Amino acid sequence: MTAAIQLRVEPSAAGTRLDRWLAASLSELSRARLQALIEAGEVRVDGVPRKAAHRLRGGETVDVTVPPPASAELAPEPLRLVIVFEDAHLLVVDKPAGMVVHPGAGHAVGTLAAGALAHAPEMAGVGGPRRPGIVHRLDKDTSGLLVLAKTSAAYASLTAQLAAHSASRKYRAIVHGRLARDTGMVDAPIGRDPRHRQRMAVSAPGRGKRAVTSYQVLERFADFTYLELALGTGRTHQIRVHLASLGHPVAGDTVYGRAGRGLPEPLEGHALHAAVLGVLHPVTQERMEFTAPLPARMERLLSRLRHGG
Repeated sequence: MTAAIQLRVEPSAAGTRLDRWLAASLSELSRARLQALIEAGEVRVDGVPRKAAHRLRGGETVDVTVPPPASAELAPEPLRLVIVFEDAHLLVVDKPAGMVVHPGAGHAVGTLAAGALAHAPEMAGVGGPRRPGIVHRLDKDTSGLLVLAKTSAAYASLTAQLAAHSASRKYRAIVHGRLARDTGMVDAPIGRDPRHRQRMAVSAPGRGKRAVTSYQVLERFADFTYLELALGTGRTHQIRVHLASLGHPVAGDTVYGRAGRGLPEPLEGHALHAAVLGVLHPVTQERMEFTAPLPARMERLLSRLRHGG
């Protein structure tokens, strides 16, 4: 059952971050669980949802709603999937923008993982119980190709390929501004943004994890550039963070960019698409390459830009 907890902030806690105060006050809940509750808006200070970094004044009332923990097993959901390839070992899909890959804070249903499990029940038990078959991810608002493992052997093979960077991935993106160079490479480490823990950022030398992104200009417009990008590594939000660090954030990116500012028309999701995916088949060892056409939302934006929009 859902639990409703009400707490009073003691005056001595004035100036303490909300997340740290909660961790000390509700030691029966893990820090990760508390963080998820804060992000989902389930923690309210004097009736107002607050962020983890909110500083308490002392004397406030804090209400915490704790939903029952999610089932350890993912429930299959019949969802429409765009299947690019499938055999007894692999499932390759073209994920639409707006679909979350696996359950997380605020996204319990409607995930790609649940839809894939309904389509291929044999994936149950492959990988994590809440992420059956999932070997890599795309951000919610990024569209394009994902490969899922249908067997434990395929899962081991694909995760090893991704760890060794032998799987190839190419993306298409429309970014703000005009890149001067036709080709380039960003080799800059990425880690958690110390000011915003839900975001990533380029880290200072010697910190973060190495991240490498190569790009090639496909077209230039008055205020935008159309790019092809290749990943040398696979860090969280890598392309979006690297492009933003160059001063050319992905169009429509509400976290690292300028959201809808300057766009000739509204854009669902952001203008980033995983267009090419290459892997070795886990059984035959055949090199396989899959492509996904540019989604309609990006085609419309390119059309407007080509016509001076």
